[in-house]
Amino acid sequence: MPDPYYFAEATVGNFNFYRGEVDLSGPINKSQNVLYRLNASYRDQGFFTDFSQTRSLVIAPVLSLALGENTKLTLEGIYKDLEFKQISFGLPLIGTIQSNPNGRIPRDRNVNEGTLDADGSRAGFTLEHQFSESWSLQSAFQFSRYFSSYSDPKGATFPTQLLPDGRTLERVYFTADYDQRDYRFKTDVISKFTTGSIRHQLLLGFDLGRQTANSNGVDREMAPLDLFNPIYGQLPGDILFEYDTNTVTDELGLIIQDQITIANNLILLVGGRFNTFSQTDRDLLADTKTSQSGNAFSPRAGIVYKPISPISLYANYSRSFQPAIGQAFDGSDFEPTRGTQFELGVKADLNPRLSTTLAVYQITQSNVLTEDTSNPGFSVQTGEQRSRGVEVSIIGEILPGWNIFASYAYNDARITEDNSIPVGNRVQRTTPNAASLWTTYEFQQGYLQGLGFGLGLFYVGDRAGDAANTFEVPSYFLTDAAVFFKRERFRVALNIKNLFNVNYFENAFGPLRVSPGAPFTVQGSISWTF
Repeated sequence: MPDPYYFAEATVGNFNFYRGEVDLSGPINKSQNVLYRLNASYRDQGFFTDFSQTRSLVIAPVLSLALGENTKLTLEGIYKDLEFKQISFGLPLIGTIQSNPNGRIPRDRNVNEGTLDADGSRAGFTLEHQFSESWSLQSAFQFSRYFSSYSDPKGATFPTQLLPDGRTLERVYFTADYDQRDYRFKTDVISKFTTGSIRHQLLLGFDLGRQTANSNGVDREMAPLDLFNPIYGQLPGDILFEYDTNTVTDELGLIIQDQITIANNLILLVGGRFNTFSQTDRDLLADTKTSQSGNAFSPRAGIVYKPISPISLYANYSRSFQPAIGQAFDGSDFEPTRGTQFELGVKADLNPRLSTTLAVYQITQSNVLTEDTSNPGFSVQTGEQRSRGVEVSIIGEILPGWNIFASYAYNDARITEDNSIPVGNRVQRTTPNAASLWTTYEFQQGYLQGLGFGLGLFYVGDRAGDAANTFEVPSYFLTDAAVFFKRERFRVALNIKNLFNVNYFENAFGPLRVSPGAPFTVQGSISWTF
């Protein structure tokens, strides 16, 4: 932005929540051909679960240089320093959703005694050049890195079995380091031309990437925990399992796409992407190496038609192909993830400020990575899963100052092929029904001008608690609320989540990892733009 912009916000809440953010931007020199933007935030957050805490520092600078009338260079970066102290892994099914002869497990109980330290960074540039009204180029390079560590003496404790007494939880102690680095270079050339009365926007491009991932860890014996009278701080025992792996993946993608304007009310998009990859996995402890490679062409097509000005009809079809990084617990290589998507929809502008959308879709994916609930730090692949659904939403301003966002989604997600999961099972953690309503009203004039209120209603249906569909996570209905006041560049707000302190379950990663939802939560914020 050529005009200076400065924003600062502070937020506090219960469970020891503190957050500060600044957003600064403007020109660096008098000619305003060098612009900057800086986003920075710090958060220190507690949770309702015992001992859990998160600290995060994020710094994201951007520098934009106009190298000429038709050329712009943008330099971007981001750095994240994260600490997750004893983040909950959930609680057993027996004692939360299902009854336990010892009573209900307190929802703030925590079985994890570990701290995860992580940092992420990304840096790169984007170069844009306009050769003429018909030809342009965009080229970008990006390097990113993510590192995480459960290291001694702060290794995590992971649940493995609940004994028949309903209170003794067996656990494993594990330490793990993960270091991922990603290099990406992408160039697109865009040409605008006409063939008769038909207008084209043709894109030709390629992207080249390399990703390296190093992962190592050790699992050790750990004394069990009494869920109703926990004793923490016990020392880990003998080594049960250890691993040290390296994965290198090289990718090349070639893209062609044409956006065809047949008429002012009819636009067609056709294109495709050819992907090829090679991957090498090394087991550094066993001193073994495996390799795989593959390629695929992924077509894409879409159409938008406006029979009358307020209504847009659209349809799209696409396929995808993505190498999966890493290996399973048994040392086997992951197969590439493939997908196919169909979607039909309509968008209608009910008036200049209020619109609604309706979409139906089918998404089929194979070799999808999901968490290995038996082996922390590893993933497994499902054979094939299919999602069919309908989504409808309405968003906008009903009357001056009265805004609404309402949505409903029906999603039937099923396993359609697999060697171990029964075909027809619901996909874990998916719900057939979800709905939300968020509405706000702000006084537009008079003494109360700038004062506003918000109300949110959220419904999530029952979900499959595990891949075998042995239990369901029950549905829940939550109410949120907000009060805010805005006057020129000043804003203050009070946000309340789970207003009526509903006892619900957010999700589940199997019968040992059911996650209770957060109770009544309140946060207050104050911000200033200057």
